[in-house]
Parts: sequence; C-alpha cells; structure tokens
Amino acid sequence: MSPRPLAERIVAELARRDERVAVAESLTGGLLASALVDVPGASEVFSGGVVAYATGLKTSLLGVDAELLEARGAVDPEVARQMAVGVRERAALDGRPADRALATTGVAGPDPQDGQPPGTVWLGYADARGSEARPLQAAGGREAIRAAAVDAVLALLAEQLGLLAEG
Repeated sequence: MSPRPLAERIVAELARRDERVAVAESLTGGLLASALVDVPGASEVFSGGVVAYATGLKTSLLGVDAELLEARGAVDPEVARQMAVGVRERAALDGRPADRALATTGVAGPDPQDGQPPGTVWLGYADARGSEARPLQAAGGREAIRAAAVDAVLALLAEQLGLLAEG
C-alpha cells in the first residue's frame, strides 16, 4: 500500500521537530498506525499504538474512565479525548510521553452502536498543551467510514503541526 501524501508530510514535519506521535484506535482497528508506518522514516517519529476495539480495553490499556464508558458508551467525545491522553502517557519513551497523540472511536456499521448511527466518529488529540475531541460524520460503508476517520485524524494532526492553511 502506498503512503498517504498527508502522512508523508506529517512524518517529515515530526522528524524535523524531533517529535514522536502515538495512536489509540477503536473503529479504525490499526489503519491509522498503518497509514503512518507506511511512510519511510516513520520509525523515527512513531512511538506505537493501541488498538482497543473492545470497550473494556479502553479502560485497562488507555485509562479511559470506566464510569464514563458505562454512562455514555465508547462513541463519545470525552472517550476520544481520554484515549488520546492515555496513549500519549502510556507511549512514553525514557520517561518522556509521546509529543502528540491521536485517537479514533466511532461506529463503522452496519449497525448502530451505543445509540449512535454508522458514520458517527470522534477524533481525539493530545499534546503537552492539552487535549480535545472533534466530531466527524462519515458516509458510506465500513471501509469508507474507517478510511474517512483516518484521513480526518491525520488532517487534525497536520493542522496542529501548522501544515494546513487556515481559512
């Protein structure tokens, strides 16, 4: 598989800054990590990732609040934010957290999950300055929704790195 052009720009910029990124994935099931490691030189900037597809792993591996998951389910902005924060901390190397972290959670379909329709996605981002979650409403089947989530979270990271023109 060939690298996505935006992933290539992200890897180059992270290398230029001497920064590392980590990812926490649910609905994308490893596609985000793959998009990054498909880029030659990714080993210099990609710390690693956690695929926490099962809801319970979001707590045990990423530190997402279990009561939050019980109350709202996994398809939630705060869950996405906590996933990003958790993987940033857990992907520490030599005691230093990852510089940046991304997370994906949502519904790829075909059936609704946690009362949310297919295509409902939350993207998480965390760095030393803080964390946030952003919504994405994606259309199509499972493959299209998952690909849209990867593209959107890469765009979020590119924006944070100043690679996308604001407008």
